[in-house]
Amino acid sequence: MKIFFTELRSAILFITILPAGKNVTYSPLGMIKFFPVVGLILGGGLLVFDLCITPLWSDVVVAILDVVFLVVVTGAFHLDGLGDAADGLFSHRSKQKALEIMKDSRTGMMGLVAIFCVLVIKIAGIYSVKTSGAHFQTLALLLIIPSYSRSAMIFGIRFLEYGRKETGTGLDFFEKGIGVKDFFFVLIPVVISLFLGYKGLVLNLVFLGTLFLVLGFYKKKLNCITGDMLGAMTEVTEAVLFLATGALIF
Repeated sequence: MKIFFTELRSAILFITILPAGKNVTYSPLGMIKFFPVVGLILGGGLLVFDLCITPLWSDVVVAILDVVFLVVVTGAFHLDGLGDAADGLFSHRSKQKALEIMKDSRTGMMGLVAIFCVLVIKIAGIYSVKTSGAHFQTLALLLIIPSYSRSAMIFGIRFLEYGRKETGTGLDFFEKGIGVKDFFFVLIPVVISLFLGYKGLVLNLVFLGTLFLVLGFYKKKLNCITGDMLGAMTEVTEAVLFLATGALIF
């Protein structure tokens, strides 16, 4: 049980700015399976935040503030990865040069465009979710979509090799292969989605489709993955899921 909470707290501290105690042992391989749980914690915070501010402002303002909330509680960690990954992936350079560009702490034009587009899509998606579905569906989606998007990182770690052999934020995650047990907590948002009816089915199909497209794109472009690309994968997945589940046809 002590190891369980140590690994969970390590995951919380790694991908959020939420307090999780002091002197927490860094456990990169142990924390991977808890990414969906941390996503649920973020989703729970988002749900409560949304409920608190919904009576005060219009839905479009609430959607903007919801996105700002996610940026703040994650310390823009995934957005930073998105910007760096976009600069490298769309540089039209060799694999090695693209990886070098990602390491540059400065964000270029492609990175800024990618961040802007993802944030706008998230705002549009959350606004659509809030105005197109039942109240229960809205709350459930706010809860589980951040969990799905953090779950995406586990698939990235499992199915692609790490692009940097000696350094990098994500290097420790690839020290040894991960197995089926590391996907166990992904079942939590999936089970919750079963209560959403047809919209839950859409959510799961879009999630799988997004994974397939993003991982396929990474494999074609660089045939590897990095910490920045994992962060980009999280942001893109979250934006796509909010947009898809907010579609009026569902």
